[in-house]
Amino acid sequence: MSSTDILSLEQRQLLEDLLNRLNEQLIGQQQVVRQVLCCLLAGGHSLIEGVPGLGKTLLVRSLAASFGGSYKRIQFTPDLMPADVTGHALFDMKEGIFRVRKGPVFCNLLLTDEINRAPAKTQAALLEVMQEQHVTIEGQPQAVPQPFMVLATQNPLEQEGTYALPEAELDRFLMKILIDYPSRQDEVALTRMVTDKVNDTLSNHKAPLLNEDIVLELRQNINEVVVDDSCLDYAVRLVRETRDSAGIRQGAGPRASIALIRCARVEAVLNGRGFVLPDDIKANAKPVLRHRIVLSADAEIDGLHSDDMLQMLLDKVDAPRQ
Repeated sequence: MSSTDILSLEQRQLLEDLLNRLNEQLIGQQQVVRQVLCCLLAGGHSLIEGVPGLGKTLLVRSLAASFGGSYKRIQFTPDLMPADVTGHALFDMKEGIFRVRKGPVFCNLLLTDEINRAPAKTQAALLEVMQEQHVTIEGQPQAVPQPFMVLATQNPLEQEGTYALPEAELDRFLMKILIDYPSRQDEVALTRMVTDKVNDTLSNHKAPLLNEDIVLELRQNINEVVVDDSCLDYAVRLVRETRDSAGIRQGAGPRASIALIRCARVEAVLNGRGFVLPDDIKANAKPVLRHRIVLSADAEIDGLHSDDMLQMLLDKVDAPRQ
């Protein structure tokens, strides 16, 4: 089965155009762009980590410029309150009633910039909406628009003034995407583009490629990608191996197995197929699992990182024959 059976010709061309446009804006970060698009199409949220100045915010703003739906941005700071994110109820003295003032979370694409600079109480305000797709204000649930996606950026914990995100919140992110310095050649091209103003970095003069209906339709079609029992079993075995590894103190839960399959379906479509291969699962294992495991003290003393442990597991767990 090919992707032609899953997506129409127009849909396949749209995805290709979207990838090309985002790669024009964020030069040298093709893998990062692909993973963010995977989160959007899989119906999940993304956590993008990297030092300042690598284009994390630019990527999200470029995606928003390509999307015709609503977009909001919250700059997380140490004094940000939960109500600043979700909204609150105000008493209208003239009418004698309470009116709900909705916060910036009521949008399609929500950029939470430097999320780990706010205290845990404010970070936790996102939990309900990320999981349940609604916010409770004065005891009444308020649904957010669909599709809804949180794109959070954070600086590494080594940066001054950062806080570790709660594990329950981390688990709600479909992927943790790492963005690194570009190559010398890509940095030269980026510098020339910006300084010569060859390209409008926010694509302000280009029509949006996506809207709410298109995203929802793409998600529905991608759910039809075939997942063989052997591939599903492989994803589950990878996740379960994180719970039995000596170098991992806390392994990933069942939500990770579900996330792997969701991302593998998108990967298959982006690769022109209507069925999942083991390589689709391998390609997404690190971004799906790296924020869901906690290394043991011995592993940290040995200088190992989450990706190192995950690579060991990928080498250890046998994949089904394609």
